[in-house]
Amino acid sequence: MTGASYLSIAPEILLVAGAVLVLMADVFTEPPKRVHVWIVTTTYFAAGAAIIGQWDRVSTDGTGISWGGTIVLTHAAVGFRAVLLIVAILGTATAWPMLVDLGRRTAEGVSLVLIAGAGFMLMTASIDLVMIFVALEVGSIALYVLAGIVRNSSAADEAALKYFLLGAFASAIFIYGAALSFAGTGSTNLLETRGFLADVQVLKPAVILIGMSLLIVGMAFKVTAAPFHSWAPDVYQGAPSGVVGFMAASAKIGGFAALMNILFIGFARYGSQWADALALLAALSMVLGTLLAIQQTDVRRMLAYSGVAHAGFILIGLTAGFAGQPGVMFYLATYSVMLVAAFAAVAAVSGSSTSGSSFDEYKGMGTRSPVIAGSLAVLMLGMSGMPLTSGFVGKFQVFSVAWDAGFGWLVIVGLVVSVAAFYFYLRLIVVMYFQDDEADSSSDIEPNASIRWVLIGSAMATIVFGLFPSPILNLVTNALSG
Repeated sequence: MTGASYLSIAPEILLVAGAVLVLMADVFTEPPKRVHVWIVTTTYFAAGAAIIGQWDRVSTDGTGISWGGTIVLTHAAVGFRAVLLIVAILGTATAWPMLVDLGRRTAEGVSLVLIAGAGFMLMTASIDLVMIFVALEVGSIALYVLAGIVRNSSAADEAALKYFLLGAFASAIFIYGAALSFAGTGSTNLLETRGFLADVQVLKPAVILIGMSLLIVGMAFKVTAAPFHSWAPDVYQGAPSGVVGFMAASAKIGGFAALMNILFIGFARYGSQWADALALLAALSMVLGTLLAIQQTDVRRMLAYSGVAHAGFILIGLTAGFAGQPGVMFYLATYSVMLVAAFAAVAAVSGSSTSGSSFDEYKGMGTRSPVIAGSLAVLMLGMSGMPLTSGFVGKFQVFSVAWDAGFGWLVIVGLVVSVAAFYFYLRLIVVMYFQDDEADSSSDIEPNASIRWVLIGSAMATIVFGLFPSPILNLVTNALSG
């Protein structure tokens, strides 16, 4: 169907409605902060119920296409929305101390988180290049403002400006790619693009291939894949600690989901070409991200370059085409949770409104705050791909499908890089447990209740999904193959 299906965009509608309600309540009544908590909590519960309804609809009726062929309702799209909702909940809990400190601008910060979540959710379900671009800009603009929402920080202002300028540049590349794709196929709809490429023998596909390449580059900026990652370290370091995890994770999920729709649906005919291109991006991202992460003395910049490397690992799964989709979804879900929680620890140690977080600040954390140290240690082990963690399962999934797809050399590069990456992850654990800062050894750190919940919950999830991944993997695999 191509008519109007409000269920297909129900989570986005609810998140935007929640954002409007928060703003209106603040304008007319100036309520206490607990009212914002009630509104946001109700909004997230309603969005979760809508996502469950979408999953049931797809399980019963199959794939649904609505809104003039621009929105698709599949298990993959619903699954990505569920992950984004979890990230939004964790991100809001992490950012809450910072949002409260904003005073009258608390409502603005909460609304921006909700709107960003809605934008990236819509992005995961869009199968039209124009709709993808609109959803991308809705989510991205909200993140640009969040990056600089702390007005008394010059570092945050610089981060917001860099994020905006390079983000706008990436968006321009993406829209130019969409224009070339339209020029070559006559449509921006990915289903129509696939049909055109299947029915027409294109003798000189240069325009189409260039357009496809620019679309990949535009998304590579958003997911911080090398060499299009230069904005990430400065933004991650300068933006307020409370929102960085949400910013990084939501953009990655939305970007990879859109990239999968573009390549798997619209340009499946040129699978061999874009698979080779993604393999080169993956190798460069893993190697460059790991080498640069090793050199960092700031935890935030280390996590930024770590994110570049993880973008490479996720790209490994995409080289296998549709067969890699379950592994990519599992990897994105588990890594996103770990990333948000890692920045929650940064917010607890360095302050939710600050910029920068030196390794020295974590000395003696094992005794100063066992909760932060223990949770962060588990998260670092998970990100490194240590066995018995969800990170290991995610890497095993993407490596397996890439190997079967004939990219053995890429898997070998990934394995070597994974071993090298243990250095900077274990380095932080060593600093927390085996190095004491005499000046701060007596200064205990008690994380905020919401941050404590994020840290403990995410660390437990990292272990549980590492020990028992089969239920989630089977659910995703069966749903995508059904």
